[in-house]
Amino acid sequence: MREIREDITMIDVQDVSMRFMMSNDKIGSLKEMVTQLIKGKIKFKEFWALRDVDFQVKKGEVVGIIGRNGAGKSTILKIISGIMKPTKGRVVRNGNIVPMLELGSGFDFDLSGRENVFLNGAILGYSKEFLMEKFDEILEFSELGEFIEMPIRNYSSGMMMRLAFSIATVVEPEILIVDEILAVGDENFQRKSRQRMMELMSGGTTVLFVSHNMDQIREMCNRVVWLDGGTVRMIGETKEVCDAYKL
Repeated sequence: MREIREDITMIDVQDVSMRFMMSNDKIGSLKEMVTQLIKGKIKFKEFWALRDVDFQVKKGEVVGIIGRNGAGKSTILKIISGIMKPTKGRVVRNGNIVPMLELGSGFDFDLSGRENVFLNGAILGYSKEFLMEKFDEILEFSELGEFIEMPIRNYSSGMMMRLAFSIATVVEPEILIVDEILAVGDENFQRKSRQRMMELMSGGTTVLFVSHNMDQIREMCNRVVWLDGGTVRMIGETKEVCDAYKL
C-alpha cells in the first residue's frame, strides 16, 4: 500500500446537498414548456439527490464510492469536479483535478482528431506547448494512426473513447476522478487502459473511484464511502464497508 499523507487533505466535502426540481408534466417541445410556464401550469417536485454528504480524502488515498443506482454517486463526483454547484454545502479542493466522467464531452465533431487533442486538452487545463510536446505519446497510446487527421464525426465510439482516454491520462494529475472508466475500447485497449489507470493510482495521485465492480473496489481502494439514497450510509476501511454492503 502506498504512502498516505494524513496531514494533507486534498478533497474536503462539507455537508453537501443537491436538489433538483422535477416536472411531472409531459412537455412535447420548448415552446410548449415556455407557454405552460407563463401560464403557471407546470408543477415541480423537489428531488434531493444528496443530503448532508460529508467526507475528506487525504493525499495519496484511493477512495471508492459505492451504492445502488440513484444513490448519488455520479452527482457527488460532478460536484467535486466543479461541473455542478451544490444546493447547500461546499467542496474544498487542494490540487489540479482531472475528471474522467464523460470522456470526449468536449469534442467538436467537425474537427480532426489532431485538432481535438488541442481542444479537449485545453478544456482539461493543458497548455498548447505541453500538448505539442505530448502529442506523439497521445497518438501512440490511442492507436489511431492516420485516422488522427480525420474529422471525428467519422470515428466509431470506440475510437473516440480511445482518443479521449489518451488525452485525459497523458499526465499524472494531483486528483483523479474516475466513474466506471476502465472498459474503454476493445479488449486489447481495455487491458492497456486498465494498466494505465493502475499506474496513476499507484503513483501518488489522489483518486476518487466509482464502480459497481466490487472486486475492483477491493483491489484498488484504501477506504470506501457508501452512499444510500443520497446520504452517507458508511465510511471506513475497504473490507469493512464492502462486506457490510453485500449484506
